[in-house]
Amino acid sequence: MHSSTTPDMSSPEPQAPDARQAPEGATLSHGLKQRHLSMIALGGVIGAGLFVGSGAGIAAAGPSIVVAYTLSGFLVMLVMRMLGEMSAAYPSSGSFSAHAERAIGPWAGFTAGWSFWVLLCTAVGLEGIGAAKIVTGWLPGTPEWAWVALFMVVFCGANLAAVKNFGEFEFWFAALKVGAISLFLVLGVLAIGGVLPGSDSPGTSNLTDFLPNGGEGLVVGLLASVFAYGGLETVTIAAAESENPVQGVARAVRTAMWRIALFYIGSMAVIVTLVPWDSKAVVEKGPYVAALDELGIPGAGQLMNVVVLVALLSAMNANIYGSSRIAYSLVARGQGPRALAKVSGGVPRIAVLVSCVVGFVCVLLSYWRPNDVFSWLLNMIGAVILVVWIFIAVAQLRLRRQLEREAPGKLVVRMWAYPWLTWVALAGMAAVFVLMAREPDTRVQLYSTGGMTLALAAAGYAWQRARR
Repeated sequence: MHSSTTPDMSSPEPQAPDARQAPEGATLSHGLKQRHLSMIALGGVIGAGLFVGSGAGIAAAGPSIVVAYTLSGFLVMLVMRMLGEMSAAYPSSGSFSAHAERAIGPWAGFTAGWSFWVLLCTAVGLEGIGAAKIVTGWLPGTPEWAWVALFMVVFCGANLAAVKNFGEFEFWFAALKVGAISLFLVLGVLAIGGVLPGSDSPGTSNLTDFLPNGGEGLVVGLLASVFAYGGLETVTIAAAESENPVQGVARAVRTAMWRIALFYIGSMAVIVTLVPWDSKAVVEKGPYVAALDELGIPGAGQLMNVVVLVALLSAMNANIYGSSRIAYSLVARGQGPRALAKVSGGVPRIAVLVSCVVGFVCVLLSYWRPNDVFSWLLNMIGAVILVVWIFIAVAQLRLRRQLEREAPGKLVVRMWAYPWLTWVALAGMAAVFVLMAREPDTRVQLYSTGGMTLALAAAGYAWQRARR
């Protein structure tokens, strides 16, 4: 299915030059079509964090949440551009993990990959719990764990069967999310302009107190916005199983800027213009429901609950897929139990099953040990996405020089103003770490993630030395 101009892309994992080969014949299929990849890229930026988590950010930062999302959005654009440059040159289901191994060393690929796998598996459980809470709100008396189990079985089964099932689910989930948020933006702009029937324009009355809680509020909003962007990396993992990986990554990365600007920054601007930032409904009901209620649209709350449910199920599906592919890539490069590298029907089925089981164990822990084991697990994954971004930036700094020297033709996507903007991104990540250390709530996450990262790095380095 590959273009004849890119023969190396049909080669089995791994992509890293010094990695062991996967078992013979153990290659992933290329069942994702361009429409799947385009919609995964488009819908991937619209996560549950945007619909649910942005309320606390608005309550802390007020209208300045727009600045917070703009700053963190700029950082994410740089990360996606760097990741796109490497993924277009070396398509791999291991994505940043394979790039880190190639550029820095096996220990780096091991650390980035397994920490991200823990994050995704835990997120599968969290999204299942969130989705179950919405359904039990509609059907009171039904057990939450049973709904989580049902969602797990559906998405695990779909991912076990064929990669095109994952693509098809994501295509329709993303279409619904994009449609809902686009309609929200249109209605909001019409209301702000004073041309929506039945509503008066608020003008700029809700924007007068731009920094209500000063710099501290902006910092809280900034940290909330950074973590709302997590999950954008899935498109570079999925691209390796598409019909044309290079073109797919290039297209997804080049459109990342307007998608982030429109969906995240645009919707935050609409919400804080329509709704007073200190309205209790922003946190209790969620900012989108609060804005639609302000417009007097009937049934807005239930409508948005459906959209949030779709966002949670979409994230759950994407994270089962992403965790299984990261695990497969790591093991194919000799960095884990060989059984996880077994592929049948173009799908790493044991990796899918293990990722789902770990996700469901996280759900059970949330019921059995919510105050110790589960909260410790949540803290441990709190800053993983930042660790991954640092590996991406360092890997891009090193691989770009190598590509320019050895294979300039592979630079289909180029990082802007290299190396200066890569260093700007690294400085931005360091600044976020400093801000996390200053806030009591995020300080525990920072230290817990740091502990897990150091443990994985030590294990990865010991494995690297032993293999030598």
